[in-house]
Amino acid sequence: MLHVSPSHSRSLLLHISSALASHRWISNAYNVQIHFNPTKSNDVFDYFDHLLRQCTTSTQSKQIHAQIIHFRGLSTVFLPSKLISIYTRFNLLTDAQKVFQSVPIEHLFNTIIWNSMLRANVTNGDCQEALRVYTQMRNFGTLADEFTFPLILRACAVMGQRKSCALVHCHALLMGFQDNLYVANELLAAYGKLGQMGVARQVFDEMIVRSCISWNTMVSGFAFNYDCDGAVEMFKRMEVDGWEPNLVTWTSLLSSHSRCGYYLETLRLYNVMRSKGSKSSAESLAVVVSACNDCNTFNKIKELHGYVVTVGFEDYLFVKNSLLCAYGRHGVLEAAEKLFTEIKNKSLVSWNALISLYAQVGLCDAAFSTFLNLKNSKKHLVPNVISWSAVINGFASNGRPDESLKLFRKMQLAKVNPNVITISTILSVCADLSAIVFGKEMHGYIIRNLMNADLLVVNGLINMYAKCGILKAAYITFKNIKHKDLCSWNTMIKGYGMHGFGKRALEIFKQMINDGNKPDGVTFISLLSACSHAGLVNDGSKLFEQMKPEFGIEPEIEHYACMVDLLGRAGLFEEASEVAKKMPLQPNVCVWGALLNSSRMHKSSDLDERLVSKILELSSETGNYMLMSNIYAQSGQWEESAKVRVSARARGLTKTRGQSWIELNKRVRRFTAGEFAESESKEVETLVKILSFQMKMENIDEEILLTY
Repeated sequence: MLHVSPSHSRSLLLHISSALASHRWISNAYNVQIHFNPTKSNDVFDYFDHLLRQCTTSTQSKQIHAQIIHFRGLSTVFLPSKLISIYTRFNLLTDAQKVFQSVPIEHLFNTIIWNSMLRANVTNGDCQEALRVYTQMRNFGTLADEFTFPLILRACAVMGQRKSCALVHCHALLMGFQDNLYVANELLAAYGKLGQMGVARQVFDEMIVRSCISWNTMVSGFAFNYDCDGAVEMFKRMEVDGWEPNLVTWTSLLSSHSRCGYYLETLRLYNVMRSKGSKSSAESLAVVVSACNDCNTFNKIKELHGYVVTVGFEDYLFVKNSLLCAYGRHGVLEAAEKLFTEIKNKSLVSWNALISLYAQVGLCDAAFSTFLNLKNSKKHLVPNVISWSAVINGFASNGRPDESLKLFRKMQLAKVNPNVITISTILSVCADLSAIVFGKEMHGYIIRNLMNADLLVVNGLINMYAKCGILKAAYITFKNIKHKDLCSWNTMIKGYGMHGFGKRALEIFKQMINDGNKPDGVTFISLLSACSHAGLVNDGSKLFEQMKPEFGIEPEIEHYACMVDLLGRAGLFEEASEVAKKMPLQPNVCVWGALLNSSRMHKSSDLDERLVSKILELSSETGNYMLMSNIYAQSGQWEESAKVRVSARARGLTKTRGQSWIELNKRVRRFTAGEFAESESKEVETLVKILSFQMKMENIDEEILLTY
C-alpha cells in the first residue's frame, strides 16, 4: 500500500483536484477535497481507483496513469491491476503490457497482477500470449487461484489446445481446486469446445457440488459436438436429479437437434417446451426458425415471425437474420427482401444471407450487385469469406464458371483467405473446365495452408484430376487419404469409369469392400457406368444382381438406366428393351434415352413406336430429339426426321451451340460455334498458315486442317 505524509497528501490532492476540474469528470473538484483524509494510508489508492472507474475515454485513463506514475502509485499491487483492466476495456493491450512490465518484481508474487494480465489477453483474443503469461507465472513461482484457472482454460479451448488443457487440469488438481465450482464449470466448457465430452462427463460425475450452469454447460457441450443422444440423456438426468431446466437448457437441447439436422424433432421439442410453461427467448426462437428447413414448414416460419413481432423480439438482430435465412432457404424472395430492408443496423450476417439467397435461386447478377453494395456500405462492413464464397458458388452453379474464377482472383487480391467451401467450389469449376493449370495451383495452395486433411477438399482434388484426365495424380491423392469416406471411394471409382478403365474401377470397389466400407446407391451407379463404358457386360450384370441380396440396396431408376445403357452399348438391344419393359419402376426419360442411344450406336433403322412416343412424351432435352431425328435421317425416313424436329421447335426447344475452352495464362478462354472475334481473326489466320506450312513439310494431308 502506498503511504504518504500529510504534506505530500495535500500536494497530491491539489493535483487530483486540478485534473478533475480541468476535465470535468466530477461536477465539482471540491467534492474530492472534503472527502480526502490525509491520515488514512489507503486514501491515495481509493481516489485513484475512484478516478479510474469514471474514465470514459482512453485519453482520460492515460492522464490518470501519468498522475499515478508521478506519485509512485505503481509501487502498489492494486493500481497496476486496475490500470490493466481499464486499458483492456479500451482494447489497448500494448499499454496494458507496459503497465505489467513496470510492476516491481516483489509484487509479481501476488496473483492479482497476473490474473489482470491473463484477463487482458483472453478478452482481446490473444490466447497464445495468455498461455505464455501463464507459463511465465508458473516459472516465477506465483501460485494460481480460482480466477486464474478459468481464464487459462478458456484460452486453451479457444486455441484448440487439448494437451495444454489437460496440463492445466492437472495443475488445478495439484492445487486442490478439484471441488471448486467455478474451475470445474470452466473445465466442462473447455472439454466441450475441444470435443472431449467423455472427459467432460467424467469431470461432471466427480463434481461434489453442481449448479444449473454445470448442467447447462454439459447440455450445450453435447449440442456443440452434434451429440443429440448425449444432450437428451443429460437433460433427462437433470430433471431426475430435481433440477428445473431453464431457457438456456432448452435452447441448448433445441440447438443440438437443429445442428444435427433433426428439424422436425427440434420443432416437436419446442412445442414440449411451450407446453411445460417455458416462455420462448430470442435465442430459442432463432434456433427454431433455423430448423424450419422442410418445404412443409413455411407456414411455421410465418407463425414464428408473427410471434417474434408480438413478444417484441423483432429488434434482436440475430432473430431477424435467422428469419431472413429461413425465407431464403424457401426461396421466398419478396419476404426476404422486405425483411432485409426493415433491418436498420444490418450486420454482415444480414448481407450474406441475402447474397446467398440470390445465388441459391440463380440470380447471380443480383447476388453480385448486393455484394458490391455491401462493399460500398456506409457501415464500413467488409465482405468476408462467406460473402465471396456465396457469389463464387452462385456463378459456378449457374453455368458461369469463368466468372467464378475471375471473382476468385479478385478475392485473392483483396487478401481474403478462402475456406474449404471456396476451395471445393473452385476445384469443381476447374474440373468442369478441365483447367488443370488452375487446379494444380489450387493444389499447391491447399498444401501450403495445411488444408489437405479436409476430406471435402481432398475429394474435390480427386474429382478435379480425374475429370482432367490425370488419373495418376487422382490416385496418388486418393491413396494418401488416411481416413477415406464413402465420397472418396465413389469419386475414384467414377474417375476410372469415365475414362473407360472399368477393370480398375472394379479393383477399387473390391479394395473398398475389403477395407470394411459399405457402398451406397451412388457407388453402384458409378460401377455400372464404368462397366458400360468398358463393355464389361458380365461384371455389370453380376453387380446389378448383387445389389439387393448382398448389400441391401434397392435398385432405383438410375441403376436400371445404367443397365439398359450397358446392354445397349454391347449390342444387346433386345435384352436392354426387356430390362426397360420388366423393371418394377415406371421408366423415365433416362431409360428411354439410353435405349435410343443404343439404337443409334448400332444403326438400328427400325425404331419401336412405343420408344418414340415415350421420348416425345417425356423428354424435354433437345439432344434426344436431335438423336431421334438423325436416326430417321440415316435410314432415309426424311419425313419422320422432319416431324421430330418440328415437334422439338413446337415445344420451344433449341439446340445449344457447341462450346470449347482452353486455359491460357491462367485465364479460361471460351469459344462458341458460330462466333468469332474479329480482333483475333488475323492471329488465327496467321497461325493456320504456319501450321499448314509445317504439315506440308511433314507430308500431312492439308485437307485435315482445312476441314477444321
